[in-house]
Amino acid sequence: MVPLRRAFHAPMLAVVFVLLVAAFIAPPAGAEPRKRPKTVSAAHAKRMLGQLKVARALSIRGYHRKKFRPHWPRRKGTCSTRELVLARDGRRVRKNAACHPVKGIWYSPYDGRRLKSERLVDVDHVVPLAYAWRSGAKRWSQAKRRAFANDLTRAELLTVSHSANIAKGGQGPQSWRPSRRAYWCRYATSWISVKHHYRLFVTRNERRALLNMLRTCRRS
Repeated sequence: MVPLRRAFHAPMLAVVFVLLVAAFIAPPAGAEPRKRPKTVSAAHAKRMLGQLKVARALSIRGYHRKKFRPHWPRRKGTCSTRELVLARDGRRVRKNAACHPVKGIWYSPYDGRRLKSERLVDVDHVVPLAYAWRSGAKRWSQAKRRAFANDLTRAELLTVSHSANIAKGGQGPQSWRPSRRAYWCRYATSWISVKHHYRLFVTRNERRALLNMLRTCRRS
């Protein structure tokens, strides 16, 4: 007959092991990212688009990313905005003590790629900073520009492949669209909802391109 103490020894070790692993994988206390921003319907996005001012783009003169800084500031504990988005958008994400992702799987909706290295992904500003500058952010305070660049509430920040982010650059929907057509509807509704919240204007060509992308949305 196995002694009672020995019978419980192995299960107790297993429990301790599981707790230690969970503690290592779990993000630092207070650093849990928020859920992804809610999407808006195509009909709602179309109404919001109709409320946006149509105007010519402002000059890019004076623009620099530092005008939207501090960029990727610390938000919760040691976690920056970028690290929170990567944790939010990824699966099985493991972070080190500094909150930097060291492992995970990310899906890039722009091109449909699944990436297993943090070095292959970027956090994209759906409405690029340079484009926002020309749409009215040029006239904002630096505090408001900083809030825009680090907005976790609206659909402004998204994890995508590095290659897709580079290809997009600071272009608007009239010049660049995700190569994955199935994402056009979500891209357009996200773009519109961000611009509507911040009261940024649109150009005629931009508005036309957004309407064309909304036509790819499925009717409910």
